[in-house]
Amino acid sequence: MSFQHSPADGLSAYGWDAGLEQSFASHRAAGLVPARVVGVDRGACDVITETGPLRAGLALPHTPDPLSSPCTGDWAALRHGRTPELVELLARRSVIVRSSASRSSHGQALAANVDTAVLAVSLGGPLNPSRVERLLALAWESGALPVIVLTKADQSADPGQAVAAVAELAPGVEIITTSSATGQGLDTLTAAITGTVVLLGPSGAGKSTLGNALLGTEVLETGAVRAQDGKGRHTTVRRSLVPLPGGGVLIDTPGLRGVGLQDADEGLQQVFADIEELARQCRFADCGHDSEPGCAVQAALASGDLSERRLDSYRKLQRENAWASSRSDARLRAQHDDRKKAITRSLRETYAFRDRQRRS
Repeated sequence: MSFQHSPADGLSAYGWDAGLEQSFASHRAAGLVPARVVGVDRGACDVITETGPLRAGLALPHTPDPLSSPCTGDWAALRHGRTPELVELLARRSVIVRSSASRSSHGQALAANVDTAVLAVSLGGPLNPSRVERLLALAWESGALPVIVLTKADQSADPGQAVAAVAELAPGVEIITTSSATGQGLDTLTAAITGTVVLLGPSGAGKSTLGNALLGTEVLETGAVRAQDGKGRHTTVRRSLVPLPGGGVLIDTPGLRGVGLQDADEGLQQVFADIEELARQCRFADCGHDSEPGCAVQAALASGDLSERRLDSYRKLQRENAWASSRSDARLRAQHDDRKKAITRSLRETYAFRDRQRRS
């Protein structure tokens, strides 16, 4: 996919500011220039620099953790030459991470340095509350501000009912009802987003159509959804970064078939703040919220203030997050043990060499 650039705008159109310039001073002194990652594939990056777009190789320090690899939205230090190379990533102020699709102990970075996470929820089919909660946890954990956008309002018989249902799942989060077909809500959404904006949601939620409406042009590829289940094809196959007409930049992501959580404790606490508050009122600090006396969570279930579905979703996501964290901890312990073994082996070889030297 091509991306827009005006030489007069330099990097400011992509989010470069005085703070970033100040933090980049030592890199400039070393002859490096700033670049923002637009897309990553085949071991190289498309980046935007002060003089325009280019393709850059990677000369970053080796790390086994995929989260340390560049992703769309990263700021980096670039070394010019016959083959431009990224030599260092700047510290991220936010990063959207999900559990790896391979189910490994590593997470997958979807986008970096995001200010607003637009969560696309289609009204063209039944509402999936658990998916909304997952997306919210992902967004809150990243450090970005979530905005829920109910798309395809023109296909819903009662958009107001959907707004009320989502509001119960996401207290305090702005919810905007839109229709790219009629233009409903697009002005409100434009006013609500700021900085670097990422579109998140499953295939068929209308992310790319929504993105094109915000961009004012058909930049992002779109596709139809299946009539029988409302699901769409992956028309966006890689992440991309495009300047918005009113300022800021837009990152479109491929449709998320699954949103696995990875070390998302704070995000879950934010999403399920109502259950967390109830748990603090339980008689026992280690209450399992099953049949213990004085359980505020069970009392809320009995009174109807809390639904079984929401509690089940909370428990499921907590278990999933704990499992992912335990795999990550196990990997780190294994890496630590491997380093210890390597050091011990090296010392033994050194002592053996010294012993042979003394004997000779």
